[in-house]
Amino acid sequence: AQTVYEGLPWKSLASELDAVLSGAYSVSLFTYWTSDLIDQVWVKRIEGSNSIEYFGARAADGPRHPLPDMPEKNCTEQMGVPGPAHQRLPHFRMEFTPSGGEELQAEYILPREHAFAALSEIDAIREKIAPLLYVSEIRTVAADELWLSPSYGRDSVCIHFTWRQMVPEVTALLPEIEARLAPFGARPHWGKLFDMRAERVRTLYPKVGEFEGLVRTYDPSGKFGNAFLRQRILG
Repeated sequence: AQTVYEGLPWKSLASELDAVLSGAYSVSLFTYWTSDLIDQVWVKRIEGSNSIEYFGARAADGPRHPLPDMPEKNCTEQMGVPGPAHQRLPHFRMEFTPSGGEELQAEYILPREHAFAALSEIDAIREKIAPLLYVSEIRTVAADELWLSPSYGRDSVCIHFTWRQMVPEVTALLPEIEARLAPFGARPHWGKLFDMRAERVRTLYPKVGEFEGLVRTYDPSGKFGNAFLRQRILG
């Protein structure tokens, strides 16, 4: 069952962020970086719940979309109504446009224990972020053992940005975001926008040398290589 709560106070993050993110099977925080509140908290529970409050946020009085100008019908059923996992865990219904449709995306993944410090760094430049942004999502991911996974070897928090299609402005801002998150070892999402080059990326992945060994063994001529791999991983 899925319930959306609104108006999570920033002070709840400061004192109880790990509890907030661990309070159900899946928890996503959505913010526009325009105030001292997390605008929406999407809580997905294995069992239904009639709770009207979540760490100071109040249950929404009807269905919500993470983007205020998009129709709620695009989203999976809310209001604590039980249903199968494939109709609750995704935020958006398969038959409708996900998120805002035409958009840019970026996401950075860092150790979970640094979550609040990293979010505070982003909050410090929210006046630069908000005009370019549709919405930002904060979620957690369990550690894995995949060499080039952004969650390799560490339980992680993910800070995602859904940007408006303002390419020059967004690409100009990414280096500042990355610089602020660099002390926390933030890794970029491979399928979204980022500015980091290979010399930085290589320091973030302990197994990148082994990956290069596999490349040399199985693709010695570089047939499956490309500019992205050279600029962002292999150097």
